[in-house]
Amino acid sequence: MSGRLILASASPRRLALLTQIGIVPDEVVAADIDEKPRRSELPGELALRLAAAKAQHVAKRFAGDFVLGADTVVACGRRVLPKAGDEQEAHACLKLLSGRRHRVFGGIAVVDPGGTLHGRRVMTTVAFKRLTKDDMKGYLAAGEWRNKAGAYAIQGRAGAFVSRVNGSYSNVVGLPLYETAALL
Repeated sequence: MSGRLILASASPRRLALLTQIGIVPDEVVAADIDEKPRRSELPGELALRLAAAKAQHVAKRFAGDFVLGADTVVACGRRVLPKAGDEQEAHACLKLLSGRRHRVFGGIAVVDPGGTLHGRRVMTTVAFKRLTKDDMKGYLAAGEWRNKAGAYAIQGRAGAFVSRVNGSYSNVVGLPLYETAALL
């Protein structure tokens, strides 16, 4: 890749992950888009659509540059779990994930300097142990669930809840590194 790279994300985790593999964006710009799922939209489709929307939105301001957009969607079955707005919503997410497997979809999209959109979708399966009331109470009190898809951060305290990961760990954190590097 030759040219400037703009990261269309407000996520400090995505910036840290990119930097970890030696890719340092020239600018980081939050993309203010509507993230509501469409009716009957599958979780993987949602992740890719939102990543593309973020990249395209920011690319309007940065014509001639590479713009990377990404999104993470946590799903239990066909049900998309939210970024919990409050502790009650976070508790509901954790209760649903407890003792089950769920899928984490990462959408990544790049608008190249010519304005062409390129995208990929990645799926990782994550298994949670059965959570006790104390597990949930402690996690909720720590506040780590805030602004996290599915109300958890695998790279933090919730890592102790995860019994198995099948696929890209970095995808669950917020950006599938292998696929992102290949796309750039």
